[in-house]
Amino acid sequence: MINADEIRKTIEQKLEGTDKFVVEVKVKTGNHITVLLDSDTNLNIDDCVAVNRHIESVFDRETEDYDLVVSTAGIDQPYKMLRQYQKNIGREVEVSLVDKTIFIGKLTAADETGITVYRKTKIKKVETEETRLIPFNEIKQTKEIISFK
Repeated sequence: MINADEIRKTIEQKLEGTDKFVVEVKVKTGNHITVLLDSDTNLNIDDCVAVNRHIESVFDRETEDYDLVVSTAGIDQPYKMLRQYQKNIGREVEVSLVDKTIFIGKLTAADETGITVYRKTKIKKVETEETRLIPFNEIKQTKEIISFK
């Protein structure tokens, strides 16, 4: 079976010196490989094709057969790494916490310890502002809120 760590190292070598990075590599039973990529600026289909071809050039299908999907970490996917949080500072996010509560607001900061989210609410004509520091160990998942305003 193909090893996810080997694939990750191969991709990271290919992407070295760019603003693109590996978010996740999954290898499921039967060598079904899924690679999710992201970028600090933009990522397009040509980038995914280039990574796909690079993997195919390193891992010979004649030696071990596999299915390969290389894709972007879409806007509907939860953030998985600090770099994703940092690139999305200023965006509205929904943070699902381990205690099953949800905190919605603007992502204002992210570092190795956690994130800071700001929100302004209005209840019965009373506006309140809240800035909350949320440690990563309290976060179940964080997703960007997609707005069409």
